[in-house]
Amino acid sequence: MPELLARARLLVAPGLSASLVRELERITGRDAEPLVAGGTAGGRLLTADGPLLCVGAVLPDALRTDRLFWFHSVNAGTDPLLAAGPWPAGALLTRTVGRMGERIAQYVLGWVLAECQAVPEYVAQHARAEWRRLPTELVAGQTALVYGTGRIGGAVAGLLRSCGVRTVGVGRTARTGAAPAGFDRVIGAGFDRVVGAEAGLGVEAEAGAEAEELAGARWVVAALPLTGATEGFFGAGRFAAMRGATFVNVGRGATVDPVALEGALRGGGVRRAVLDVLPEEPAAPGDPVWRLPRTVITSHSAGITADEDVAQDFAACWEAVAAGRRPELTVDTGRGY
Repeated sequence: MPELLARARLLVAPGLSASLVRELERITGRDAEPLVAGGTAGGRLLTADGPLLCVGAVLPDALRTDRLFWFHSVNAGTDPLLAAGPWPAGALLTRTVGRMGERIAQYVLGWVLAECQAVPEYVAQHARAEWRRLPTELVAGQTALVYGTGRIGGAVAGLLRSCGVRTVGVGRTARTGAAPAGFDRVIGAGFDRVVGAEAGLGVEAEAGAEAEELAGARWVVAALPLTGATEGFFGAGRFAAMRGATFVNVGRGATVDPVALEGALRGGGVRRAVLDVLPEEPAAPGDPVWRLPRTVITSHSAGITADEDVAQDFAACWEAVAAGRRPELTVDTGRGY
């Protein structure tokens, strides 16, 4: 890998800020070539010799060849990259996480505290010029069920736990057996307990650890990546197992069955919903999602990635590759995360 890295051309996608491009050039010690339409970079044909290193959000079709050596995504979620076409065999894919876990954790905690202090209800009362004392509750001692036990889920759990919330992680797959070659089994810190997701959890399913935790959870936080196995993961069965939990989605919109969520909101199984992500974004003004009861939608803003996040994570990956190591932020393209 270090030999390929030494010869790789640095290609940067349109939309990257000039300051970020300069930092990428400083890290790599070479000039960046802007990708443009028609399969060219900086006016040179991509068919020219040399391995290719690209930084961006989207992988052009012209780069889906065996000449692609490494693609660094400026986003944490790489499902659009992998869904757009076959990933070039042998090409390294890394992603940007930066301080996203910290940002998303604060987003979740902000909504948790606001709910416990009746902030939405007081805002509504203020609009009506109504003076009425409302009951509030403490977060300490209550349970948050966090789906996704990696860096982001672990950060959410750690911050909630610091406020006295009992945190239970749910791993989509069992964390047993050997990890894929070159990857570590990482379960984020901050959890009081970690349980496995129950396959085929449904209304009539026998209650296992996950179902029992769903029934006792005050908050259910979704921080799952989107893969073939997680699409529609939160369906009628899981929502039916909830007993008045608030559902917060900071993962991917398509992991939720919107019809099932609406049914649970209207039936009372879900107390309220906070959705930072949707299956289709942005939601048009006429989209039915805006009319879901007791629901707040934010604009995929819980974990915004800053330029310094991209530069910091790319630099760490560059150092690892230059030393012949697999970067910690490598994506297993077979699993999708």
